[in-house]
Amino acid sequence: MSDPGHANVLDQVALTFSDWRPLRHVEDPLQKDLSAVARAGDCLFLACDETASVERLRRLEDGTFGDHRHYVLDEFVSLPGGAEGEMDIEGLCAEGGFLWIVGSHSLKRCKPKRDESDAGDALKNMEDIEREPNRYFLGRIPLVEEAPGLFMPARQDGERNAAWVKFGKKRSSLARWLAGDPHLGPFLNIPSKENGFDVEGLAVQGDRVWLGLRGPVLRGHAVILDLDIKEKVPGRLKARHVDGERRYRKHLLDTRGLGIRDMRLDGDDLLLLVGPTMSLEGPAFVLRWRDALHDSSSGVIDPGRIETVAELPYQLHADHPEGIDLWPEGGAGALLVIYDAPAPERTDPDTFTVRADVIRPPGRSDHGIVSRIVAASGLQV
Repeated sequence: MSDPGHANVLDQVALTFSDWRPLRHVEDPLQKDLSAVARAGDCLFLACDETASVERLRRLEDGTFGDHRHYVLDEFVSLPGGAEGEMDIEGLCAEGGFLWIVGSHSLKRCKPKRDESDAGDALKNMEDIEREPNRYFLGRIPLVEEAPGLFMPARQDGERNAAWVKFGKKRSSLARWLAGDPHLGPFLNIPSKENGFDVEGLAVQGDRVWLGLRGPVLRGHAVILDLDIKEKVPGRLKARHVDGERRYRKHLLDTRGLGIRDMRLDGDDLLLLVGPTMSLEGPAFVLRWRDALHDSSSGVIDPGRIETVAELPYQLHADHPEGIDLWPEGGAGALLVIYDAPAPERTDPDTFTVRADVIRPPGRSDHGIVSRIVAASGLQV
């Protein structure tokens, strides 16, 4: 796999939100907790992993994005945890007139309380594992073009309906399909960030949906699920059988222990944002899985088909890359990158503004992903 080195930051795009403080159950400003991004015309749709909503920004005359609209998803779909239940949205994709949305489908272990004076009580608190029912969402919402390039979500637009895969308060259809999987089944009851099951990437073309897993990582291989999903009845999506008795294809890619953080189709290729699986600091890369659209069966992908596009700028305790999308304004190969825990220098708390990066991959060299990851982590081999 080739390794062209660090990405070139061509530009920054200012994203300005409304005052977040009136929102219920939001502990941090929206611009500090961004987890997913999708471009549709002159609009950016973004998600904050604390809410059950999507945020729309539109391009303004000066090239920045603002005029923030907050859409509570319970108005468009039936959420088992209601509008106040956290969805932990980790993937967005605008495709075919729909906004596709996926939650993490993950469990969450309680943290020890910072003010806990008794070590035993803190340890006891960490026994609790929470299951948020809204996290198990996978579905799509119609996008209606209000004006040229300006889109808004709707529950229904003519014959197009909001539709989602069946899920409930304890188990989703996806979890049921994976329960007997020899690779993934054992990880369904392990919390996220402990190498448990955790969906963080989403890419869509027509009825074909790819889900990238932050975890589990299996012997250094990240996992991508590949489903053919159709609306069998109005409002209900279901994956058809595509791999024997299974309703999904399963692709394993050698990422040297990094998990999928986001994905985006680029022609026949799939661009992968990869980063640490566990709760730790580490480098992030954009990889290219060449001819991903042509893989019609499960298997381990030939490492020669995985190229390192770029290593992203890395800071300790800040600027964690969470989402990517194609950015044609930046020229061939340019990508928009959004960050969780943005560094102070890219935010303006008074105006609720954060700046995303527009990057362009540098020229290729003949080094592989192994050397880059080892060098960035300081490991000895």
